[in-house]
Amino acid sequence: MPCFDVHDHRHALKQLKDTGATSLWENRKDVACPVCDAPFDRLFTTRETGTTFPENDGARLCLLRDEGAVHLFRH
Repeated sequence: MPCFDVHDHRHALKQLKDTGATSLWENRKDVACPVCDAPFDRLFTTRETGTTFPENDGARLCLLRDEGAVHLFRH
């Protein structure tokens, strides 16, 4: 199973929001999505069991669940 550690890519990501349980990141260096290998625009990470976020504007999403979190990549 692929994993994604935000701290391994911290140099390429800008943190836009952090609530403690969720965080939103901007991809500034074309880091590849671990699900489809294409660069993603934003990364939403949550450690919550359930999280509500704004309706998608039609952009493609990739979802990755690993041992520590669920990652949502918006393309």
